[in-house]
Amino acid sequence: MHSSQTGPWSRFLIYAASTVLLAAPSFGQDSPPRVALETSHGTIVLELNPEKAPITVENFLDYVDRGWYDGTIFHRTIEDFMIQGGGFTSDLQKKITRPPIQNEAGNGLSNVRGSVAMARTQELHSATAQFFINHADNESLDSYGGGYAVFGKVVEGMEVVDAIATVEVNRPGQLSEAQPVETIVIKSVKRQ
Repeated sequence: MHSSQTGPWSRFLIYAASTVLLAAPSFGQDSPPRVALETSHGTIVLELNPEKAPITVENFLDYVDRGWYDGTIFHRTIEDFMIQGGGFTSDLQKKITRPPIQNEAGNGLSNVRGSVAMARTQELHSATAQFFINHADNESLDSYGGGYAVFGKVVEGMEVVDAIATVEVNRPGQLSEAQPVETIVIKSVKRQ
């Protein structure tokens, strides 16, 4: 049979081949996971980067999927620096977390305005559940004390971050005591 002939089998093979191509999954082209933080000031949508921060994203999503962040607060807000949350209830009770994760700072993502990173103690590998959203470009955090691991960015609701960052705090200028006077609740955190 010549290639120019189109019998029933040729048409079937062409149809089958095109169907397989259309149905084939597109590996590596999945959208990055997105998470919506519904707060008492509005909604913030984060796009996470599992390629650059796989351990951190997996850890964060596990807390999200368990509803762990629901009802927590932004307990530390510093204008032109960051807003931090995910560790305390509205009555300022510290939540018990799972063990800390490996710090993934130095992954090519930077602590710039709108990026989300893991909060930690002075210990390099001490991040658990608390996170912060950068309100300004804070590239010095990329290397300070070993770095703070960025694992995503705000893609919607930066105006909400701005509103939270500018609330009145109990001791302005004190990095460890910049607790908002009003309670800023993270009502729910869910995958989109």
